[in-house]
Amino acid sequence: MDPNLTSNQGAAIVGSGVGEGPGPEVMAASSLDDTKVYSSDDKHVGEIKEIMIDVPRGRVAYAVLTTGGFLGMGDTLHAIPWSALVMDTDSKCFRLGLTADRIKNAPGFNKDSWPSMADSQWGTEVHRYYEREPYWVGNTPYL
Repeated sequence: MDPNLTSNQGAAIVGSGVGEGPGPEVMAASSLDDTKVYSSDDKHVGEIKEIMIDVPRGRVAYAVLTTGGFLGMGDTLHAIPWSALVMDTDSKCFRLGLTADRIKNAPGFNKDSWPSMADSQWGTEVHRYYEREPYWVGNTPYL
């Protein structure tokens, strides 16, 4: 993946950007649900299940990637730093700059035991795994 396509502030966007409705710069979070995610070795690794918002900072904190399982049973969930994703508007998917094996081995959780996403230690470890600076570093809340 081209390192120039990454961002510490948000998901990068590649492609023609042509599509129906608003976007790709501003989109409804719900329109991204079930969007496929591909690894750097071009393997389908899962779909976006949720977009998590950092309410005090008014920012997207994480995308939740669901992997494995069948019909929602046995899925593993992964918090993906928003800045680690690249939206590919031509292929209508997200790309992640890690191999499928590295994503598969990423720290995960299940739908019944979510981690404390407000825990800065946990968040720092997640960002480190995906080789990103935590989104809150150097940023102060707008409130």
